[in-house]
Amino acid sequence: TVSAASTPALLLGERPTSSFVNPMLTDMFQISMCYAQWSCGRHKEFSVFDYYFRKNPFQGEYTVFAGLTEVLAFLNSYQFLDEHIAFLRLQLPHAEDEFFEYLKELDGSEVKVYSFMEGSIVFPREPLIRIEGPIGICQLIESTIMSIVNFSSLVATNAARMRVAAGESKCLLEFGLRRAQGPDGAVSASRYSYVGGFDGTSNLLAGVLFGLRVGGTLAHSYVQSFTSLDQLRSRNIIKPDGSKVDFVEIVLRYRDRLQANHTNVGELAAFISYCQAFPTDFLALVDTYDTLVSGVPNFIACALAMTEVGYKPLGIRLDSGDLAYLSEVARSMFKDAQAKFGKDLSELKVVASNEIGEATLYALNQQGHSIDTFAIGTALVTCEGQPALGVVSKLVEINGHPRIKLSQEAKKVSIPCKKMAFRLLGRTGTPLVDLLMLADEDPPRPGERIMCRHPMDPTKRVIVTPTTVQTLLECVWDGKRVQPVPSLAEIRARVLSGLRSLRHDHVRFLNPTPYKVSVSEQLYNKMYELWRQEAPIAELE
Repeated sequence: TVSAASTPALLLGERPTSSFVNPMLTDMFQISMCYAQWSCGRHKEFSVFDYYFRKNPFQGEYTVFAGLTEVLAFLNSYQFLDEHIAFLRLQLPHAEDEFFEYLKELDGSEVKVYSFMEGSIVFPREPLIRIEGPIGICQLIESTIMSIVNFSSLVATNAARMRVAAGESKCLLEFGLRRAQGPDGAVSASRYSYVGGFDGTSNLLAGVLFGLRVGGTLAHSYVQSFTSLDQLRSRNIIKPDGSKVDFVEIVLRYRDRLQANHTNVGELAAFISYCQAFPTDFLALVDTYDTLVSGVPNFIACALAMTEVGYKPLGIRLDSGDLAYLSEVARSMFKDAQAKFGKDLSELKVVASNEIGEATLYALNQQGHSIDTFAIGTALVTCEGQPALGVVSKLVEINGHPRIKLSQEAKKVSIPCKKMAFRLLGRTGTPLVDLLMLADEDPPRPGERIMCRHPMDPTKRVIVTPTTVQTLLECVWDGKRVQPVPSLAEIRARVLSGLRSLRHDHVRFLNPTPYKVSVSEQLYNKMYELWRQEAPIAELE
């Protein structure tokens, strides 16, 4: 069962969710570089960094951008504490006192951030986040930002792919707390699974912190703990009108009429006790002993008794076996019982768990099933299909001069210069291409022909005449937050809207079509001019 969402105890955006997210959550080399910049008097030089990834995860062709709220909360609270400075003095014993005074005074007031909106659908090479400001502080925040964005975007993308696989009509619950990569991973996974399209979580702390809907059923141990009806504290159930009735007698009567006297009695006692404790939320785990021989018949006996006394049972959970087959047979048994006894069982739900992942969801769709809700844990929260997203940060401009990172691998060559990003949409409202342009170029206009070039292949280019142009990078921080903090529900809605806007072939499971990310003619020329300037020329003899 899933409870209504609560009001979050945490005011998102003011401070990071985890106390681990502070200036010390960085790599030692960032401090070392900052000291080196400070030593030569360059720590205040104006810099521009792009954060992007090179390849979509999970063998797909889209990614969900998440984590921006936490990034800005990190900037909002950026402050080295005295104990931080004391530890850094031990690591840099030769550094001058003035350097540590500089660190103590650092905050996010001189930083400017442009970004995609959280929940946007994004693609490789696009600057998800652009950081501008003095190179000292911009370098120090780099590792933390990558840590935040990498995992949050990966989990949100994984959840979104499962939402696409299941379809929008199914309920998806995140049940991964016990399998997550530690407590922080568990809480983050619950948050960003919701962002990616899940409906709720079993994680109570995530419910408290983020106002998520929380829910759960019962475990096999609860069913196993009963061995006979004699263990029931009472035979009665309190009806909706407040009166009492012998519930055990009613259940046994239906069990007898169902010709199900062979079922496990301990399981039946567990179900009865759960009806007594949760008369409006009775959902039974039916595979402890035998799903079709015992679990479902015992549930139906209790469900019929519940309807007789005025309650509406919720359904069953399958946690093992052939989920497609069992769900279909269980649904058929519900229908037979409804026809035989004239009780309305049409709204009973079938919940499925048991190592479900994206591929499982597609397989179930292909086989045909009667499952209404999927409870997904390990495959979701651990992102078992992809260990990391691979977000990187590259310096693209210093003191107004563009910079480029070269490599013998073309995919690792960075796109230089301060840039803006635009999404060009066609007549049907479908995205055609994302275009990166120099920040000082005139933006593209609807109805005008625009040359879009592949950043790495001079033979690939296309002329696009967009019907609509969307600006993708917006200023979200200018020494302080300059836009309101979106709710998780708003971010989730942006994800689902973005997925609907893409062509089916971009989101399909097998052999998806890559989405085009292009550069303008001016940016292309600037990039290759800089490439020629910076690349050393080898000499052969």
